[in-house]
Amino acid sequence: MKRADFPEPVRALIGELKRLPGIGPRSAERVAVWLLQSSKADPTALAASLVKARETVSPCAACGFFATAEGCELCDDPKRDDHMLCVVEQATDVLPLERSGSFRGRYHCLGGKLSPLDRVSPEDLRIPSLLRRVEAVPGVEVILALGADVEGEATANYLAEMLRTRDCRITRIAQGLPAGGGLEHADELTLVRAMQGRRGI
Repeated sequence: MKRADFPEPVRALIGELKRLPGIGPRSAERVAVWLLQSSKADPTALAASLVKARETVSPCAACGFFATAEGCELCDDPKRDDHMLCVVEQATDVLPLERSGSFRGRYHCLGGKLSPLDRVSPEDLRIPSLLRRVEAVPGVEVILALGADVEGEATANYLAEMLRTRDCRITRIAQGLPAGGGLEHADELTLVRAMQGRRGI
């Protein structure tokens, strides 16, 4: 006897939802059913906003952050410090820094990090445009705000070598214990970074 299943359009919706990061088969089913049955759901508005975002948002040609036809909110801000350039892996890495309010300079999104296993080489990253931006502002401080994993470290070291011959100051964000975190939960690399980044009080 044939087992009951969702109609084909619902199966197709579930299939598309499963392709999203962090969404497994069960979660995809729950979201699909909610979209179809909940009075709070508005699938038409969701579809329209997805299409609009896809059609109108693209990476900024200068910094790599999200931009529209009206421009880039970060690059168009005249109050930002041109002599500080924070290099991050992805455009989404800008948002935590912005929300913290700790940085008011410019950003440069690489579009990834060096990873031979994933076949990501220097040619795949936005390194040439970074070098052009550094050369355009003599004495700029380049802050490498990259991940502390193996690929992030390799990318930071590669960029530092590339930048050493330029007229700039190269710094790396401090790494150590998170606020509220105890020593018993920290891995060895985190503890090493915390010791190396210690300062007077």
